[in-house]
Amino acid sequence: MKTTYISRVHLIALYILLAVSILFLFSFYIHVEEAKTGIIQSTPQSLQIVVPPIPERVEIFGEEVPLLDIDVRERLEREIIVNTYWHSNTILMLKRAKRWFPVIEPTLAKNKIPDDFKYISVIESNLDNLVSPAGASGFWQFMKGTSPKYKLEINESIDERYHLEKATQAACDYLNEAYAKFGSWATAAASYNMGISGVERQIDRQKTKNYYNFTLNEETSRYLFRAIALKLILTNPAQYGFFIEEYEKYDPYKTYEIEVRSDINDLALWAIDKQINYKWLKKLNPWLRDNKLKVPAGKSYKIKLPVPGSIYIIPD
Repeated sequence: MKTTYISRVHLIALYILLAVSILFLFSFYIHVEEAKTGIIQSTPQSLQIVVPPIPERVEIFGEEVPLLDIDVRERLEREIIVNTYWHSNTILMLKRAKRWFPVIEPTLAKNKIPDDFKYISVIESNLDNLVSPAGASGFWQFMKGTSPKYKLEINESIDERYHLEKATQAACDYLNEAYAKFGSWATAAASYNMGISGVERQIDRQKTKNYYNFTLNEETSRYLFRAIALKLILTNPAQYGFFIEEYEKYDPYKTYEIEVRSDINDLALWAIDKQINYKWLKKLNPWLRDNKLKVPAGKSYKIKLPVPGSIYIIPD
């Protein structure tokens, strides 16, 4: 009986050792195959921290980025590394882009602005209605003082810097003006950060019109490269280690519009009458800045409402 017991113990131990060996060999094989195919190298977050790839050829706004210039290449690499490993922010950009790019893209196309300028709104505001320390507001970060020039209305009731379609149109008007002056979309984009007059001063000072030849302050020097990096990551997220399923991204809101030609004295009551609530009225119309809306004689505003059944309204 004792001999039989020892044999069984040995046999069980042998089976366990064999199973562990097979598992180890299988794992090693998978690791080797991944290394051969480049999967590990192309997904920085998979098994190791690596330098993210830079494509051999990069374009922004239909203009080639001169990667043969070592300074240009290193500045781009810096922004790719930062945004590849700034996981939380980049994941949010991937999720928000599905909701907001379809709103931005048609206005860019209508104004013959390169589609890549949507990445400027990404770096300006993270696709959110932010207010900068200087007071710039909305997705396109317009200052209050310059807004009237680009037909954005601001008063005690409304602030159209938060109206995405109108603010995108204003950005297009600015960019077309800048492109007409500089003849380069990259330089026009730089002026969106430092102003047309700011770029003109640098052209006069540095005797070049090429953005990539400028020596600029830290913010503007990095500005365009942030947009390029976000374009690369958002158009090919898996290559940079981001695996966001389509269902995990934020869907666009389904809305319709009501034209308002007279004052609304209480937007909360007005929202309830439309079968929604104040929160969702403001969420879909962030340009409404008060709890009432004053409509000047002869003017009207279009307010977005959710398609019935497209969102859940929490009952009171």
